[in-house]
Order: sequence, then C-alpha cells, then structure tokens
Amino acid sequence: MIENGISIYEYPALNSPILIAGFDGWGNALNVSKGMVTYLIRKLKAKHFADINPDVFYRYDELRPMVDIDGGELVSLQPPGGSFFSVQNGNESSDLVILRADEPNLRWFQFVEELFSLGKKLGIHTIITLGSMYDNVLHTDRVISGIASTKELSEKLKAHNVSAVSYQGPSAIHSLINSEGKKKGFNCINLWCHCPYYLQGTSHFGLLSHLGSLLASLGMFELDVQELKESWNELNEQIQQLIQKNPELQEAINELRKAKVKGSWENMKASLNKNDKVINIRDFLDPK
Repeated sequence: MIENGISIYEYPALNSPILIAGFDGWGNALNVSKGMVTYLIRKLKAKHFADINPDVFYRYDELRPMVDIDGGELVSLQPPGGSFFSVQNGNESSDLVILRADEPNLRWFQFVEELFSLGKKLGIHTIITLGSMYDNVLHTDRVISGIASTKELSEKLKAHNVSAVSYQGPSAIHSLINSEGKKKGFNCINLWCHCPYYLQGTSHFGLLSHLGSLLASLGMFELDVQELKESWNELNEQIQQLIQKNPELQEAINELRKAKVKGSWENMKASLNKNDKVINIRDFLDPK
C-alpha cells in the first residue's frame, strides 16, 4: 500500500509502541544516530514493513544514489531513503517501531505529517529521535543532551542525567518532528550525543553503548549492549596507545582536559581553536 511518500507492505500488530528514529546526514556525527538504530534492528531482530519513497523527499543531486559496479557491470543501485521496522517485545516490554533513514532534503512538513499519520495507525504514543554532533568533549565522556515536549518528559530526562539543550541556529528534522508532534498529541524526545572532534573517522562504540542503555530505560525494553562495550574496550585501547605515541593528538586532548577541569565552556572552545587541524583518528588506526 502506497500512502504518498511511504510504501507500507503490511501494518504490524503492535501493543502501544514507541518510535525510535535515527537519521544519517547532518546530525549523525561518528555514525551514532544511524548506527544506534542499525544496532537495534539487528539485535532485536526487527521486521521490515515499510519504505520511504525517495522521489518524494530527497534530491539526488545532493544525496546521490550509491552504485556497485563490478567488471563493467552495474550490479546494484541504491537511492537515498529509509525504512521502517517493527519489534514485538511481548507484555513485559514496550513494542517498537524503528525508522532508519537519510535525513530528507525536501518537503519536511509533508514528511512529518505522513510520519504522524503512520504513527496514529500503529498506536504510537512516544517518538524518540536520535542525533549526534561534534563537540569539545573527551572520548571518555558520555554527554547526551535532550529536548522534550512536556515538563514531565523533561524531568524524566533529567533523572537519566540528560542535560537540557540550549541552542539557537540551524535545525535538523528532529526539531520539526518535536514541534509538530507536540501539536498532534505525541510525546516527543530528541536525544543528542556529543562526540569528540578528534575521533572523526571511526564509530564511538562507548557512546552507542551508553545511548542504547538509555533508550532501553526510557522505552522500557531490554537491550543487550555487551557487544558495543567490548568493541569500545578494544577501540579505547588503540586510542590510548595512539595518544601516548602522537604528540599532536596528546596536546589536543590535554588542552581539552584542562579546559574541562576549569569548567569553562569558553575555555573548551578555545582549546580546540588552538589546534586548527582536526585530527582524523582513522589516519592512525588504518595500516599504512
């Protein structure tokens, strides 16, 4: 069944589900947002039930279709877009709808309208959107900030050590989902993970593990994050070795650590500005 911009193959039977949405693009630093929903889909054995129509919401000249060409033969072509998945957890845990998608380029209001229409049909009451940004933080930090559509949800986030967002500037699709969803009676939460600049080029499994545990607690479902913890332990050992061997990386991290101890946001920003070159950790992790 095609409903404008969403192709629905079947409506899953779900019991009061929550929606968790992760987008690639502007708000997906270190692949935390899209990586988290990908992990949920795999770990919870989620079932695919709908797709976003790429012709409606995406510009191919900005998000070009990805191709696989082998020996002069076009094997596959994958346009931008996104898919919906469902998880039936039974009586003990909340059922889930998971959206994994590229952030739309076009018709944001139509996109959220169709998202809410699908949400009403599936009985969704809460929408949690995931984002991640580069920030002046350390790789050992676990900083998540959030936006909530009600005071009760804000208090709930505060109880989970999620700091309140204060920000003025360009927005992502997350903000429109929150704004319009509140008008339509949905509980809306935006979670933003703060990623260190110097880890560009890898995945922050430590933040993914922390975010996964937070989502399981907020959404009242079970999620095993041991795999993410083990991946982080392995990566963290490599990072520590690199810090010891590389003076440039060591200086950048030491400056951030000093600014953090002083507790000054301005010092944190200044510490990054002193090191104009943003270090891509993959330059050191990959074999030469």
